[in-house]
Amino acid sequence: MANEKMEMSEVGVTLVSSEVKPPPARPPNKFERVFQPCLGELVGTTFFVFIGCVSVIENVESTGRLQPALVHGLAIAALVACMAEISGSHFNPTFTLAIYLCGGMEMNMVAPYVACQLLGGVLGAAMAKAMTLRESFTRVHGAAFAVLQPDAEIGGALFGEVAMTCLITTVLLLGAFNVKTKNPMVPFMVGCTVIFTILAGGDVSGTCMNPARAFGPAVVSNYWTHHWLYWVGPIVGGLIAAILVRLLLGDRKMRLILK
Repeated sequence: MANEKMEMSEVGVTLVSSEVKPPPARPPNKFERVFQPCLGELVGTTFFVFIGCVSVIENVESTGRLQPALVHGLAIAALVACMAEISGSHFNPTFTLAIYLCGGMEMNMVAPYVACQLLGGVLGAAMAKAMTLRESFTRVHGAAFAVLQPDAEIGGALFGEVAMTCLITTVLLLGAFNVKTKNPMVPFMVGCTVIFTILAGGDVSGTCMNPARAFGPAVVSNYWTHHWLYWVGPIVGGLIAAILVRLLLGDRKMRLILK
């Protein structure tokens, strides 16, 4: 009888317990694995390019590079923080390529991500054109990196894009994917890197570091002068960053050699 009372007491305690066991985690479906991440990249890149282009088109001369630097950096920090659990918050074909090379995503998602980023770049630039005055838009070619002129020093600008993209990609890879250096502050870290690279190199190359950011305004404004530089520079910089992390800076899981 005592045993029965004890069993009933245990049952009663269990029934009135405030602890609620969470339901078992449901594996993501196809929409969450494939389509939602692509939509996240499309939406995130669209708004990043939109707000970035507007900051350049409507830039006040007295602020110099400060206004575009702050807008690009703060926008990317906010978007990375919001979209990280949906798509990983790449918003940049260079980041996508580097992340894939470091084992952060599957190959079958690389092409859809890049396509969504480029489409997002075009949509964002079109939104910026719809919002701003025609005279302001035309003056800066829709923020399509009109810094370089035909007689400019292309070599220095190309080197700048390579070096600055290498820097920001390294920050992203070490802050978000390398177990030893992973940091929850990575959105802030990437945003700060965008700010100080634009402040440092904005007058040299415009500090693009993102082919999607260059491609959208170029399409909408039909301005293609030295456009190749904003593909070659960021891609080479991203590849160098991935090699550095994979071979030297990564932890034992990330490194391919010297384990």
